[in-house]
Amino acid sequence: MSKFDPYEHLKISLNHDGSLTRNYSVQTVNPNPELLQSQTVASKDATINPRTNTWARIFRPPKPPSSSRLPVIIYFHSGGWIAHSAADILYHETCTRYATEIPSLVISLNYRLAPEHRLPAQYEDAIDTLSWLRNQAVSSSGDPWLRDYADFSRCYLLGRKNGANIAFNAALRSLDIDLSPLKISGIILNQPMFSGVHRTKSELKYATDDLLPLPVLDLMWELALPKGTDRDHRYCNPMKDGVQQSKIRDLGRCLVIGYGEDPTIDKQQEFVTTWVGCGGEVEAHFDDVGFHGIDLVDSKRAAFNLNLVKEFI
Repeated sequence: MSKFDPYEHLKISLNHDGSLTRNYSVQTVNPNPELLQSQTVASKDATINPRTNTWARIFRPPKPPSSSRLPVIIYFHSGGWIAHSAADILYHETCTRYATEIPSLVISLNYRLAPEHRLPAQYEDAIDTLSWLRNQAVSSSGDPWLRDYADFSRCYLLGRKNGANIAFNAALRSLDIDLSPLKISGIILNQPMFSGVHRTKSELKYATDDLLPLPVLDLMWELALPKGTDRDHRYCNPMKDGVQQSKIRDLGRCLVIGYGEDPTIDKQQEFVTTWVGCGGEVEAHFDDVGFHGIDLVDSKRAAFNLNLVKEFI
């Protein structure tokens, strides 16, 4: 691994001002507020905070029920803190499936990226989104899709990898603010991204993982964490922070999904053990077979995960 260049692996380069040049292209999708015959879900973009230029894409199933309201999922995409957006085709299609299959209203946050915006900027964007959603619930001029179809008492925070980290920290921060009538009914963490200074067995065993080799994982945290901190910071290693642990039992229900060949699986399992030890309610599904990101390339795993989320909600 001595000659391995994580910047080259990620197709990024670091500029003198601390920003990144991202030397890759990702297919993006425009929203479709007016359903066409070939489309199953309507979507539109909404500004969350004009000061930070954050926005979200809202997904609505084609035929919302007339006799009941839909749960609301706030979705946080993955990308190791430094990449991707809510407009990427992968996350657009993922949210489309959640909206259709559960069914639900999905709000996919386009949060700010590191290192241009280091943590806790992403957590602040998540809280801005919760506050924005609360305002939709109490305003007579709120978004009509949310006004007409949303059950604001059934909101879920769902994230994948670093997005799961955001979901967890957003839930923690939400305990300190009044969001009523909004209620977070659960958090869903798909392969949550945690680490620490001390190397775990899984990090060492899968140090040369094709998608997430250890130098890449370390670089992502180096670019995302506040300057002058290390991987034992509470944003990265919440299991070492007693203050956060004291709040876990107040977070309600949690679903954690992980795979045995993921370099971060040991930290995910440690997180679940900590959650249980704090008296929190957690449902964990760890599959011994499966690598980091398998649900992105294996349609059966993706369908299984979707069913887990559907049952949880």
